[in-house]
Amino acid sequence: MPSLGGLLKKRRTKDSHTLSKELESASSAEQQQHQQHPTDTQPSSTEAAAQPQPASGEQNQASADANRPIEESGVSMQQSAVAQSHSSATPQQPQPQLQQQSGNVASINNIINAQPQPQLQQQQNAGNAVQATAGGQARTETTRSTKGKYSLEDFSLQRTLGTGSFGRVHLVQSRHNHRFYAIKVLKKAQVVKMKQIEHTNDERRMLNRVRHPFLITLWGTFQDARNLYMVMDFVEGGELFSLLRKSQRFPNPVAKFYAAEVTLALEYLHGHQIIYRDLKPENLLLDRHGHLKITDFGFAKEVPDITWTLCGTPDYLAPEVVSSKGYNKSVDWWSLGILIFEMLCGFTPFWDSGSPVKIYENILRGRLKFPPYLHPDAVDLLSQLITADLTKRLGNLHGGSEDIKNHPWFAEVTWDRLARKDIDAPYVPPIRGGQGDASQYDRYPEETEAYGVQCEDAYGHLFPEF
Repeated sequence: MPSLGGLLKKRRTKDSHTLSKELESASSAEQQQHQQHPTDTQPSSTEAAAQPQPASGEQNQASADANRPIEESGVSMQQSAVAQSHSSATPQQPQPQLQQQSGNVASINNIINAQPQPQLQQQQNAGNAVQATAGGQARTETTRSTKGKYSLEDFSLQRTLGTGSFGRVHLVQSRHNHRFYAIKVLKKAQVVKMKQIEHTNDERRMLNRVRHPFLITLWGTFQDARNLYMVMDFVEGGELFSLLRKSQRFPNPVAKFYAAEVTLALEYLHGHQIIYRDLKPENLLLDRHGHLKITDFGFAKEVPDITWTLCGTPDYLAPEVVSSKGYNKSVDWWSLGILIFEMLCGFTPFWDSGSPVKIYENILRGRLKFPPYLHPDAVDLLSQLITADLTKRLGNLHGGSEDIKNHPWFAEVTWDRLARKDIDAPYVPPIRGGQGDASQYDRYPEETEAYGVQCEDAYGHLFPEF
C-alpha cells in the first residue's frame, strides 16, 4: 500500500523571486491607479455578488496561463500529471443538477463519470459526510531515519506520472514487497540553478518529521551523482483539482468533507511548528478510498513564530504575505478559507482575469463577493477565515484550530471518526487499488537520461540529508 507521492510545483505556484517581481508591479500599478482615481469606491458585497462571475473553466484557463511560474520550484508529480489536460479544456456551462437546492447541490457521480462508477453517498451522508476528530491530532513521533534507505536497484520503473522544470515523478514497484510507490527525481544541477536548494532540503526535512493519515508519507531518500530521489506514497486517485474542475463546484457536504480533512492535517502540522504555505486543490490527492493526502512540501517550513519568505500561489496568498510583512501559521487558515470558497464556488474569491497583479490588488482590498447560493454558515466561516485582521481570523485566536472545528458549518462533523477515516468519502476514484493503476494521471514522454550514472558529484555536499 505505501507508495510515493511528493510533488513538484506547478502552474499556480510562485517562488519568492517571481512573487517579488509581481508584487512590485502590483504596488506600482496600485499607486498609479490611486493617483488617477483617488475617490474610486468599490461595490458593496451585495452588489458584487450580483456581478457575473467567471465559469470555473474560464478561470482555470486564464489562471493557468497568467500565473505560470517563471521559475517553477518543481513538478507537481502526481498532481501535475492529472490536471494539465483540464486547464485547457473548453469552459462548460453549469449543468442542470448544479442548480438544484439553492444551486449548490450536484451529483459528482453523474458529472464526473461518463460510465457507471462507485456511487457518491453525498445524500445519505449529507449530515454525516464530514465527521472528523476532536482528537484528530496524531501524537508527536520521533524523527524517522530515511537517509540512504533505498537505492535504484530496489525498484522497477513503471511509467512517468508527472514532469517539471527540474525533475519528474515515476510510478515504481518495489522488487522486495512488490508494492507500488512514487519516486520523485530531482536533478541536482537544475535545483542549484533555480536556487531551490533550501526548499528541497526543507521538503525532505519536513516530510521526515510528519506522519498523519491526511499527509503524504516519505518512506526514504537517496541520491546518486546527478539526482536526488524521494520515495513516497503512490496516491492512485489523482488530484482534487481534477475532480473539482470536472464538477465545476462541490455540494456543501462534499466541500465540508474535504475541508475537514485538511483542517485536521493543518492542525497537526501547526502542532509541529510547521507552516505548509501552498494549500490548493492541486496539492490535495485522493487515495483509493477517496480520502485526502496533502502533498508537495516544497514550501513547508518550521516556523515557531514568524517568517518573511515570499512563496506560494497568488490566488491563495494572505494579505500579510502580499504586503511583504512578517507572517505566522495563520496564513494556512487564510488559505483554507480560499480553498473552501473555491470548492463551493468553482473560482477563487480574488481572481481577476488571471492577472497576478490584479489578484494582489484585490487581496489587499479584501472585499469578498459571496454568490447568493452559499449557505449562511459557510459565508460566516469564510468571512472569519478570509480576513486581513489577525485579531479576528479563526485559527489565530486563543482557541486556535478548535475555533474552526467548532464553527456551525462543521456542526455535523464527528472529528474523531474522520481522523480514523471512519467516514465514507463522497467520491471513490474508479481505480484498481493496490495494482499500480495510474489511469487518473496523464501520459508523459519517458526520461531518456539514464539514472545512476557514475560520474563526478559536484553538488552532493549541498544535500547532506539525502
